[in-house]
Amino acid sequence: MAGGRVPLVAGNWKMNPTSRSAAIILARDVAEATRGLPVRTVVCPPDVFLEAVATAVGEATTAPGGIGIGAQTMQAAESGPFTGETSPLMLEDLAQYVILGHSERREYDNETDATVSAKVASAVAHGLVPITAIGEKADERRGRETAAVIDRQLRAAISQLDHLIDSGLVIAYEPVWAIGTGDAASGKDAQEVAAQIRGILDETDPGSAAQIPILYGGSCTPENAAEFFSMPDLDGALVGGASLDAERFAAIVRTAAELRG
Repeated sequence: MAGGRVPLVAGNWKMNPTSRSAAIILARDVAEATRGLPVRTVVCPPDVFLEAVATAVGEATTAPGGIGIGAQTMQAAESGPFTGETSPLMLEDLAQYVILGHSERREYDNETDATVSAKVASAVAHGLVPITAIGEKADERRGRETAAVIDRQLRAAISQLDHLIDSGLVIAYEPVWAIGTGDAASGKDAQEVAAQIRGILDETDPGSAAQIPILYGGSCTPENAAEFFSMPDLDGALVGGASLDAERFAAIVRTAAELRG
């Protein structure tokens, strides 16, 4: 385990599956296929299925070898006039993790760097592990702006945290142009960004960089997972489409166990 970091592989189910029974079956299949592996394995179902999935896999955990439960987003506020939103207090008994700043939330729900910053701080304050997503769009990549985008988004995301060490923070590098396209970044490119992320973390809170897991997200599959997990600064993955197939998702988790565990 690099720097003592336990590998983490999280499955973002997005708006899938479409029934409670299918969500329960998928969660149980993932739990069975990944049981005992030295990886923090997390499934992130739609909020409406969180309780059913958590019950189906037993007591979820942040430790390796069990299944952790994550929400796909949350509101920073504890309560209030936020129609359709979920507060951190509502998640405390249902989930241990929460994905924040995903590019689809930024694009379709107008989440800004400031919004993500408030959510990250709220998650940490309420004992939730924020899987904080950052990454560049295709036009930004073509314009050679990747490093600038990563710098801006990461510094904003952690700006309201008093300290990073022992915060539980997880960073997911997700190049937006790779999400759902089948066109993943190369391991070398992902490592370059991960090294930049680790440098910013250490600059912000010296000593924190060795502790904080950095994940790759963006068309990660069983076929290319080894390319990412063999990189020194990549500790796992935020998986989209492949997480909806228990065996394909488990294959990614097993690869993380072999190369990072």
